[in-house]
Amino acid sequence: MDDSGGAPDSDSLEPNPPARLPEVINIVGDGDLILDVTFENSKDTIRFERGAQSRLISRGPRPALKARVRLAFRVSLKALKSQSKYFEKLLGDSHFKEAKNISSALAALLERHIKPGAAEAKDLPWIKIHDDDEATHYAHRDGVFSDLLRILHGGEATTKQITMPYVTTLTVLADRFDCTSAVSKYLANGMKFKWPVTSRKPVRDEVSIMSRKNEDILRQKILVSWLLNQPMRFQAATKEIIMNGSCRWSAFPEDDGTSDAMWWYLQDGLEQELQFRRQCILNTIASVQRHFLQLYTSRARQCKLGYDSSAACDSYQLGEMFKFLANRNLTFLVDFSPGSLDSIADTSLLQVDAVLSALRQCPSYQIDKNHTNCGLRTRILPILDFIQSMLSAPIIPISRNAWKNDRQAVAWLPPAGAGGGKTPTGDRPFRFTRSLAGDQRLRFENVMGADKFVRELFTASSWDWTAEDQAQDALPSTTPRWSLQ
Repeated sequence: MDDSGGAPDSDSLEPNPPARLPEVINIVGDGDLILDVTFENSKDTIRFERGAQSRLISRGPRPALKARVRLAFRVSLKALKSQSKYFEKLLGDSHFKEAKNISSALAALLERHIKPGAAEAKDLPWIKIHDDDEATHYAHRDGVFSDLLRILHGGEATTKQITMPYVTTLTVLADRFDCTSAVSKYLANGMKFKWPVTSRKPVRDEVSIMSRKNEDILRQKILVSWLLNQPMRFQAATKEIIMNGSCRWSAFPEDDGTSDAMWWYLQDGLEQELQFRRQCILNTIASVQRHFLQLYTSRARQCKLGYDSSAACDSYQLGEMFKFLANRNLTFLVDFSPGSLDSIADTSLLQVDAVLSALRQCPSYQIDKNHTNCGLRTRILPILDFIQSMLSAPIIPISRNAWKNDRQAVAWLPPAGAGGGKTPTGDRPFRFTRSLAGDQRLRFENVMGADKFVRELFTASSWDWTAEDQAQDALPSTTPRWSLQ
């Protein structure tokens, strides 16, 4: 993308030969500046747009798709400079060639006693702008740019069908020309746009994962709410992608030609932070089943009834536990052969709520009628309730204002160089105690110190889910001693 000043074909004797002028769209009829904009579309964008149009039910007229579109827009120099810091700098700073050309062209009109608002388009100063589809992969950016200029001049957008890709492209252009404030106000007050719903509706007896199309829209929602300063929408969208995952975070990503759009790698460190928060949550939940598998494979007796059959009870519970987890695809049998790694499923789109729901379905296995409450179910349900309540904390998604103002204070991801940023660093074990499980204060939002506690839970270096009371342990713990002073 680039911008250049001066009229087109400036080497000609005429300032702007009529035969070579593009179509002029009057944003304001008495404008004193012409923006000569060239929009270029790649073959992939055109191919994708044609496929999208072919799937539409409506058979009405559709705009033609072109690889290159050139349009001119008659605008007000004063309006652009007042609404856009980009244009204020480019068109008002004499260090730029564009600003010098504008001053020269307007001075020439004054010498001819012609007011700029009454001059013909070919006699006004022309500023060239080039725009490609690299950031948006949206073919109809000419219409979006036209609406952007109308918004900056206090007018109304003329596009009838407002879609999420349209709003995203409008936002990306507003960010490029540094006028997001005006677009944010118009989107909130002037544009009746209903944000699409991307949350998944689980189907009974079927694993629900987010489709590529839904994730594309969800990522656009995150980008738009970030750039247009909409903290509530941003918080809701970031939590949704944390809980549902992303195909981009897969070890086996698939490229469909649109994954290099601006929202497929979120800016300002958001992409890495969102992926890391999801990784921390999955690690915490996985540590629960891993903890009990280790307990039942150790020599420590888990059946506390003291019967002669207690050893057999432990072996029985271990077998039933592993069979249940394997059937639910929550654990996988991997041996020393490299080929066994192929049996591990891709969990990049694994729904966090679905994992918790599956673990809750663990039956109450009994080796005989005497061994009640010996299995996994009675021990794991309080832990799952605890984790579920922690996932409702407002610290799980990213707060836009906090991330903008003090990113280092709210980031879960360790700074660069601290362990590579892939796993939490330092020895910070978390110990789950009976007193902690019964603390009702953790069930409410905005409890004093709760945000810090939730963060320490999910970023712990290890988890002990069957620890005794904290006071009896000599090991360090991340569990805070609660006090509501």
